[in-house]
Amino acid sequence: MIPHLCVGIDVGCRAHRVGIATPDGSILEEFDISHTDAGFSEFFRRVEAHRFELSLPVAVAMEGYNGYARPLDRLVQDKGYRLFNVNNLKLARFKEVFPGAAKTDPIDTRKILELFQLKDQLPLAKAAIQEVIPSSQANEKLKRLSRRRRRLVIEKMRVLNRMQADLQAVCPELLAATNDADNKWFLRFITSREDLRQLARLRTSTVMQIRAVGAKYAEHIRTWQRKARFSNEVEYVGPMIIQDARRILELHEQIRALDDAMEELADQSEIARRLSTIPGFGKTSIAELAGEIGTLARFDTEASLALYLGMCPLTHQSGDMSRARIPRQVNTRCKAAMMTTVARHIGCVPESRAYYDRKRAQGKTHNQAIRALGRHMVRVIWAMLRDDRDYELREDVHPLT
Repeated sequence: MIPHLCVGIDVGCRAHRVGIATPDGSILEEFDISHTDAGFSEFFRRVEAHRFELSLPVAVAMEGYNGYARPLDRLVQDKGYRLFNVNNLKLARFKEVFPGAAKTDPIDTRKILELFQLKDQLPLAKAAIQEVIPSSQANEKLKRLSRRRRRLVIEKMRVLNRMQADLQAVCPELLAATNDADNKWFLRFITSREDLRQLARLRTSTVMQIRAVGAKYAEHIRTWQRKARFSNEVEYVGPMIIQDARRILELHEQIRALDDAMEELADQSEIARRLSTIPGFGKTSIAELAGEIGTLARFDTEASLALYLGMCPLTHQSGDMSRARIPRQVNTRCKAAMMTTVARHIGCVPESRAYYDRKRAQGKTHNQAIRALGRHMVRVIWAMLRDDRDYELREDVHPLT
């Protein structure tokens, strides 16, 4: 790396410790800033003073990129400084190899500055500090939206499991009236009254007025009403069930709104447009992949992209024991999206299905066979993004080997 004014930031939730050093590692200044506009202004004032004095470009390394570092990380990029993300786990390993006298914020800041000095000579330091390559605004938005969507889906499943457990205890016959408690007609039926016991006395004409409840589901409800029984817990657990059902309906609407927003943004993302041409790749997974990948410039080779996407497990071998190990560099969101899309892809492309079946015949598990095919798909995705090409399914190609 060419000589830079080096800035290390130990990020906290309310304040950050900053260290500024020369290219040879000499500490120029250390200070604390608050996580406020005034603190950010003070940070840039001091950095600019040193930059003007030394006539050097600025490189900033900080923990918590896209976490507690926001919005300082974005302000650093907007200022034109080079931004490096410090991997917390690898920084901890670095501090184990090169221990400090104690564990304090100033010591951690100096260790971050040491990474700059050793980055080009020591592999451990190079792995602990990586430059953040800006991606398009559309991909940045897709990352934010897709991450929020995933959190909402997880919350929905948690609330749904809780509601089903309560229903099983209060009125198992009501839960049995549907094959899926996540059905909107079922949730709207439950939330149509403030008392769960009133549902057993609703007239058919009233039931039919509930949104999404037609003749088919009304018959399921009538069948349940004939044998409706409630446990003694219904008096205080019933309101909890109704609250949970309302929250699930709210989450449905929020997730749908995010899906609509991501679909609109996907049209503005080059990565999303390319991925959408691959058979079996769904809109949600495409948005997640485009947002998390950001830009192909982040990766040196397609192997590093495969590692990031979780399609390249590492061998963990000792003596007669040999198994696959998931590397820490894997983006778990990307891995989940890839596993889903590749599983759907094999149902759309005969050559991919033949490759999957061949791996299963070799004794591979379903997930192992999906990852093996996913490794081939990463090569395809890399070539598509590198050469600005859409996915092509040719009839004259041989099955994957």
